[in-house]
Amino acid sequence: MFYRSDISLGLMFLLVALFPGQSPAAEPAVPVFYEDSVKAILEAKCTRCHNSEKKQSGLDLSSPRAILKGSESGRILQAGDADASLLFQMIDADEMPPEEKDRLTPTERESLRSWIQAGTHFRKAVKTAPAVTQHDIIPLLHLRCVACHGGRRQEAGLDLRTKQSILKGGKSGPVIVPGDPESSLLIQRIKSAEMPPRRKLVSVSVKPMEANELERLSQWIELGLPEVNESELQEPETLVTEQDRQFWSFQPPAQVQPPQVQHQDLVRNPIDAFILSKLESQGLTFAPTADKRTLIRRLSIDLTGLPPTPQEIDDFLNDDDPKAYEQLVERLLASPRYGERWARHWLDVVGYADSEGAQNEDKLRPHMYRYRDYVIRSLNQDKPYSRFLLEQIAGDEIVDYRSGNITPDVYDCLVATGFLRTAPDRTFANITNFVPDRLEVISDEIQILGSAVLGLTIKCARCHSHKFDPIPQSDYYRLTAVFKAAYDEHDWLKSQGPRTLPYVSQQELKKHQEHEKQLSIQQGQLKQRLDQLKPTVPDYQVKSAELKKQIDALKTQHRPAPRIRALWSRESPSPSYIYKRGNYLTPGRPVQPGVPAVLTSPDETLDFDQKEKNGDPVGRRLVFARWLTQADHPLTARVMVNRIWLHHFGRGIVNTPGNFGRAGERPTHPELLDWLAREFVRQNWSIKSLHRLMVTSSTYRQSSEISDDAARLDPSGSLLSRMPLNRMEAEVLRDSLLYICGQLDETPFGPADPVESRADGLVTSQRGDKGWRRSIYVLQRRTKIPTLLENFDFPQMGPNCLQRGESLVAPQALHLLNNQMIHQLADHFASRIRKEAGDQPAEQISQIYLRALGRSPTSEETMIGVMTLQQLEEKWKSESKDEKKLSDSSQKALTSYCHAMFNLAEFQYID
Repeated sequence: MFYRSDISLGLMFLLVALFPGQSPAAEPAVPVFYEDSVKAILEAKCTRCHNSEKKQSGLDLSSPRAILKGSESGRILQAGDADASLLFQMIDADEMPPEEKDRLTPTERESLRSWIQAGTHFRKAVKTAPAVTQHDIIPLLHLRCVACHGGRRQEAGLDLRTKQSILKGGKSGPVIVPGDPESSLLIQRIKSAEMPPRRKLVSVSVKPMEANELERLSQWIELGLPEVNESELQEPETLVTEQDRQFWSFQPPAQVQPPQVQHQDLVRNPIDAFILSKLESQGLTFAPTADKRTLIRRLSIDLTGLPPTPQEIDDFLNDDDPKAYEQLVERLLASPRYGERWARHWLDVVGYADSEGAQNEDKLRPHMYRYRDYVIRSLNQDKPYSRFLLEQIAGDEIVDYRSGNITPDVYDCLVATGFLRTAPDRTFANITNFVPDRLEVISDEIQILGSAVLGLTIKCARCHSHKFDPIPQSDYYRLTAVFKAAYDEHDWLKSQGPRTLPYVSQQELKKHQEHEKQLSIQQGQLKQRLDQLKPTVPDYQVKSAELKKQIDALKTQHRPAPRIRALWSRESPSPSYIYKRGNYLTPGRPVQPGVPAVLTSPDETLDFDQKEKNGDPVGRRLVFARWLTQADHPLTARVMVNRIWLHHFGRGIVNTPGNFGRAGERPTHPELLDWLAREFVRQNWSIKSLHRLMVTSSTYRQSSEISDDAARLDPSGSLLSRMPLNRMEAEVLRDSLLYICGQLDETPFGPADPVESRADGLVTSQRGDKGWRRSIYVLQRRTKIPTLLENFDFPQMGPNCLQRGESLVAPQALHLLNNQMIHQLADHFASRIRKEAGDQPAEQISQIYLRALGRSPTSEETMIGVMTLQQLEEKWKSESKDEKKLSDSSQKALTSYCHAMFNLAEFQYID
């Protein structure tokens, strides 16, 4: 160990001698001591929050030893350089102290600056770590050198990842001479700009070492390569208190019993007891039960995203079985359409897109659709949510995919890790693949994971300890260390090409091989005919040109080998460090993999060095995923239960579904949330069981009717004194239009359907031979969202969407009035109505109402509809002089009427 008073002056003179012209500011002739002025300033302005007991952000400024130890980010003082010292940076930027009245005066700031510039002297010797240790140098070498001198590549036989490998040297011998930086080959090569080679910088996405970094490296060599034991740098876990852990969402769900209510006859299942209890406490009760027509339309759209057919409505209305409603629920849950509907909700929160985003090119992700299909299949199979998460977070660590035996289970587990590949990612190009670009991808993935699964805004802690929740900065970097074997900013695979695996199903691979073989045979046959074609034959030029054209056409039909966009561990991750204020150029203390401390007990440490029964190590992500899916985890079940509730009832029990922290809203029914979370786990994490509970409740079956008392006592509807009236989401609107018009192609899965983008900005999906496929199968390019979907609040993934907005804007009505595709659908709808109802206007009106609105028209609506059709037909006749077109006037009139139905609020809203 060193003593600051012994080395500070000598070290300053040493640096001046080593690097003339590059030294820190000249030291004053008279040393400036901490005790003379700085101590009083810190005690007056800082130690109220940063003392030995509170230690906010892990920082104690009450003693010299604690000051030199630094904060959770690491060292806060850089002797001789105030501008590089985190303590002065925070004070000079007016970030600390947070209260304006407590901030340092100009005189006090100058005193602090002078002390740091003079070398941070103390009158009494303070035992501290060396000025530069391996933890200052190892991250620097990883940043600037390890791309070519590390685990994947060791050019010249040199590995610069550890002190031991540095001392070993390479083919040219030792690269450093401890105590003598000028004689060290490493320093010589860097100073001469030989290393890193300028011509290779872009290809490996590395920048040259900066002057201050070279100075730091030279200083370490000069001091004899000092090391400090990592255990000496570890802080006791004082940043998260027991009081912090008492916040409601950080405690495991409580075991609660459904309350007793006055109107027990209204309780169909425990959900109703919780809701009704709170209603009765406010002098309210449930709204009347909705009629059967309303219920089947509500339920069908809710569970499958498509309205019921007239036949389905008729069957339900005529079913006198007391369990008819429950049977309808089971039929809809068993439909393959259910997975297509509810997968969209999950794809929102994970930020799914078919393109990389992050730059104007918005490069396509040709294999991303496999993850979308995986989600749909998993939901249709009712895969337990615990398994669903395990596969998505650590699928590659669950199965043995390297053996080459790609079973359906192995394939699913690999595809599932696409969950961790959804964030915008521009690292497919060398010029946008530097460490800051990579860290943005990691940061976005942490945000997606935190908000989608944990319901926490963890990303805030990337640059500083969370302002509201007890999530210190160290927790963010401990969490990124969990993923570092796969997401390592110093050992990166580009977002396309190397980051896709050629592991696909045997059936798919065989199909691909057969396709390629057939193309090769056809090409061979055409080439043979071309070779046999003699120049002397008539029309030689024309025939040879035609054959060449056919050969070229076949070349375009060759497909790249099928691949999977996945994430997988590559072993030997680089060490993890806290980046001070989120800056990768200023690493702080090292950290080990870990989970947010507030979600564990003070004496609990999650072991990331576990072994399987066969002795193989358990992957870090698998350890993390198993921790996430513990039955008593405070957040995992609650967050998912709340999200499903949100989509059924229009608002969550916690109405900030991505923030269960202190800045989020408190649950309206906390006991119900806990009961549902525990029931979810008890039912083996079955998502369909949650649907079943929610949609069979009396709460869900209420009408949207608002009584005077409810309008006065529950104006927002948060107490659920009635069922909310919800507008169709973008996909439901588009898919319902296609469905009622007979133009929905229900072919599932596979590559996304292409879109067309016009010069005026209109983006439309392309029609196939059978019609248009469901919206979930349409190409979701971040910069080219189909206009119909975008107008109706389809989200742009930046990086994900936790809760869609609902706007009422002119482009929505204008699109439904003027868009060519909408006009085509209206014509298809009219043709279908004529085919099913004949030419009788009254029958046509009845059938239109049944298909579009799920009900029969009233006598008045029928009368008005018939009159309207007659007027429309007369109008079309008056505008046409062509006899042929005159015969189309009735079709055009019916088309116009159908088009008007698309624009009705009753069609677009779900009662």
